[in-house]
Amino acid sequence: MSVAIIKYNAGNIFSVESAMRRIGREDVVVTDDPDVIRTADRVIFPGVGEAGTTMKYLREHKLDSLIRSLRQPTLGICIGLQLMCAYSEEGDTECLGIFDERVVRFKSGEHKIPHMGWNTIQAKESPLFAGLEKDPHVYYVHSYCAQVGAHTIATTDYVQPFSAALHRDNFYAVQFHPEKSALVGEQILRNFLEV
Repeated sequence: MSVAIIKYNAGNIFSVESAMRRIGREDVVVTDDPDVIRTADRVIFPGVGEAGTTMKYLREHKLDSLIRSLRQPTLGICIGLQLMCAYSEEGDTECLGIFDERVVRFKSGEHKIPHMGWNTIQAKESPLFAGLEKDPHVYYVHSYCAQVGAHTIATTDYVQPFSAALHRDNFYAVQFHPEKSALVGEQILRNFLEV
């Protein structure tokens, strides 16, 4: 099974590659080659970055239409999840629209922003969460979050409940970083390879 990690102007891509190798996947390639991405068995769309400049880059390199056209299981991580949504308040950005949910900035107050560190997810039944204990802990670093909506398959409560994970058709996405979430994250990555 081949796994393509989409290469673009976002950070954290090579951490995801390392995590995939830790779980025994040597057939991983980091690429922006449309043919390699289209023919991969699984695609991962990771990243850390700012929504507006990142969407601009995706459009300029025609990666936006490529991602929307994918038919194999595809996993968005962190900004990947946010960019797969309809809209982000960050930079007043129209995103890919794979999910209908909107991305909003956390309201400041008693909680520190960004939301950084370990928190639990409350997950619905999904192949992505197979074999996990109830309310597992995962690692977050983000200031924006997707609202809870029709495609939400897991939530976390920080300032407000938000979408920890989304699913629609062949597209999955997680706001947290599975590559930094120890054994729970490794199990989620393994599960993604089985969907």
